[in-house]
Amino acid sequence: MDAHHPAEAGSPTRDHLEWPFFDAAHRSLATELDRFIAGGGLGVIDHGNADAACKKLVAALGAAGILRNCVPKAFGGISDEIDSRSLCLVRETLAYADGLADFAFAMQGLGTGAISLSGSDEIRQRILPAIARGELISAFALSEPNAGSDVAAMSMTGRREGDSFVLDGEKIWISNGGIADVYTVFARTGEAPGTRGISAFVVFADTPGFSIVERIETIAPHPLARIRFENCRIPAAQMLGAPGEGFKIAMRTLDIFRPSVAAAAIGFARRALDEALAHARSRAMFGATLADLPTAQSTLGDMATAIDAAALLTCRTAWRRDVQKLPITREAAMAKMTATENAQWVIDQALQLFGGRGVRVGEITERLYREIRALRIYEGATEVQKLIIGRELLKSVPK
Repeated sequence: MDAHHPAEAGSPTRDHLEWPFFDAAHRSLATELDRFIAGGGLGVIDHGNADAACKKLVAALGAAGILRNCVPKAFGGISDEIDSRSLCLVRETLAYADGLADFAFAMQGLGTGAISLSGSDEIRQRILPAIARGELISAFALSEPNAGSDVAAMSMTGRREGDSFVLDGEKIWISNGGIADVYTVFARTGEAPGTRGISAFVVFADTPGFSIVERIETIAPHPLARIRFENCRIPAAQMLGAPGEGFKIAMRTLDIFRPSVAAAAIGFARRALDEALAHARSRAMFGATLADLPTAQSTLGDMATAIDAAALLTCRTAWRRDVQKLPITREAAMAKMTATENAQWVIDQALQLFGGRGVRVGEITERLYREIRALRIYEGATEVQKLIIGRELLKSVPK
């Protein structure tokens, strides 16, 4: 299969849709997604021009109604609230087909999640329907050069001046930086020390004082940038929630979307396993096929088990949020950590089964190997997920 023709990729195995975590609406969504991709809905994706590719993908996903899963029903969405299981199904399916397609979808949700949660009705009506239609592109601006995992170290400031806030500082590693129309931005407003003095804002890309300082190229190309705010004045009405609530809003947003990061990793892993299975059955070796060798069968068995283990954690987390309406900070961290680490291993094993062909530029395994690496870092590196799990466990133990 040509890595640049995702419509030929098929779809991930759907056995897990029969698990009790999903209902008829989710199974219908999966069918819709499969038809969209099989029908060439993603088009031919030019990985050499990530900016243009992502713009086209956002428009295509919007026209197909798939981006409606990123916003609440009142603003053009499908569900009354954003449904984590739907996000997971979409991301797994798109990641199976192509990493840029998954990225384009994910950032429409992550970039506006805080707006869905805490924006005024006016702000939400101005932005969310256009996001669902694919007419606006969004970004989530939290990380800084010296404040990545340690959000409390944030130095960007937002000072109140009458009916406005003036933003000053820089953000880095901002996905969709350079192509986004609207950014959710976090800045220190000083209501209290540490994370309690951070607020959230909406900033439009054409606001004076906002600029793209640097475009960043990574192992798996997608739109990424360092952005700067210099005396960037925005209306106070563009604050999300109350002053000092920014950190809580950011964490609530990440809790919603972190399970879907795990789902994307599972999509990559399922594609790697399917490619490995097809290769093992067709690769002649020692008078038989690669699939006949016990070592290959053992590896394939381990790969399948690692994927199902991650999928169970991920589905449990999304179901817990959607159905039980319970906190998922610990569960989301477990799912994200396990799925991304397992997917990295699965893809590595698939590449090993392909041998020399696996590392050739343009092969599916080579592309997957590059795409999975970032998922172990963004939206909280594996080491951070371990800290979150440990902290949440300790909270549950009486002192």
